[in-house]
Amino acid sequence: MTDTPTQLFIGGAWVDAADGATMSVDDPATGEILCHVADAGPKEARLAEEAAVRAQTEWARTAPRVRSEILRRAYEIIIERTDELAHLMTSEMGKPLAEARGEVAYAAEFFRWFSEEAVRIDGGYGTLPDGRNRMLLSRRPVGPCLLITPWNFPLAMGTRKIGPAIAAGCTMVLKPAPQTPLSSLALAAILKEAGLPDGVLNVVTTSRAGEVCEPLLRGGRIRKLSFTGSTAVGQLLLAQSAEAVVRTSMELGGNAPFIVFEDADLDKAVDGAMVAKMRNMGEACTAANRFFVHRSVAEEFGRRLAERMGALVVGPGTREGVDVGPLIDRTGRGKVEELVADAVERGARVLVGGRTPEGPGCFYPPTVLACVDPASRLMGTEIFGPVAAILTFDDEDEVVSRANDTPWGLVGYVFTEGLDRALRVSERLEVGMVGLNTGLVSNPAAPFGGIKQSGLGREGGRVGLDEFLEYQYLAVPVG
Repeated sequence: MTDTPTQLFIGGAWVDAADGATMSVDDPATGEILCHVADAGPKEARLAEEAAVRAQTEWARTAPRVRSEILRRAYEIIIERTDELAHLMTSEMGKPLAEARGEVAYAAEFFRWFSEEAVRIDGGYGTLPDGRNRMLLSRRPVGPCLLITPWNFPLAMGTRKIGPAIAAGCTMVLKPAPQTPLSSLALAAILKEAGLPDGVLNVVTTSRAGEVCEPLLRGGRIRKLSFTGSTAVGQLLLAQSAEAVVRTSMELGGNAPFIVFEDADLDKAVDGAMVAKMRNMGEACTAANRFFVHRSVAEEFGRRLAERMGALVVGPGTREGVDVGPLIDRTGRGKVEELVADAVERGARVLVGGRTPEGPGCFYPPTVLACVDPASRLMGTEIFGPVAAILTFDDEDEVVSRANDTPWGLVGYVFTEGLDRALRVSERLEVGMVGLNTGLVSNPAAPFGGIKQSGLGREGGRVGLDEFLEYQYLAVPVG
């Protein structure tokens, strides 16, 4: 902790908030304060914006190979410091060290992927239909960006946004979540070490998100917003972005259906459920939220899943052998408690878990609920906790209709051994991503994102770079 920066990163320098304001970073496993970091206000946000604007022109002219090599060096530094970064992440966020190490590798891979994409930004040339004119297309950076990241994957959500922005030639103001600023500050230090020019990345940690972000979005100098977080906050940011017509990417909430058909391989289905539900203690937008299991296999699936989840060890993420760390804070745990209580009051049967342990920290046990009433609140709410709610179905049309009966459409999971059914159901699901006989869809090489109220645009893959580029068309008469 002693080597982790705790100041704002503006114009390549570490600076305090103007009024000396700080905010605490807490350990969710103990409730104790880890440290204090600078708490920026509107003045520091404007300074960060000015630094990004000043650096934009020169950064946009930088050779793609130079941008690529900066990302590659940062990738290598992250890999070298896996244990250090994993311990930092576990301290501020709570996830077990094994999972934190996995996130470090995942986060680094975004830098490696976009280091390779930086040198492949292309355009086009063609003859227009009249035959007398030529069309020359070029791609250029959209301009200074505001990047807003969540607390649940504090390192990977930073690299997933910063990587394509650097590759495209955009400068940035990054506002990390107040619960987990340390991973973002460590990332800024790594990029500076890797040779990123001053002002290209500016990091503003703050507990006053509205005061900091709204003036930037309405001011006209920020040209791109990339946000990951709740749908409610995303809707507010979209409204604020409208005034200056800021280009936006939104990765918002989810309500993922997990569908198990009667012909599914139950071993695969339970393995997939453990990943889709328990990754990050269930605190993921891709987490399976609603388990629709065919009536003929529901009892056996529930028994197996409860057995697997009940065997998981809950405790501080730094302790060896722990599988499930604490939730992010008491507010998050309280939400999970209320949702489970509501489901039980409506007749749900607790197969395992369901009771909050005594003692410090924000722990909640892995929980499986069977016979869940479709009217239960957790059916229409992103649980963001280690709770699997099982409902039964009888036929394909029924389950597709129920799976699509939500304003969200990020990801869905389908388990079946029938190829025809797999393709048919996947195509009918109103989601941006489908895990077919797998509980993991996230990959830096794939386009991540949803439809409906789950967001706009995509992150990762080749299209992730497109979000930070504009086309320019040049008309050339040739006689």
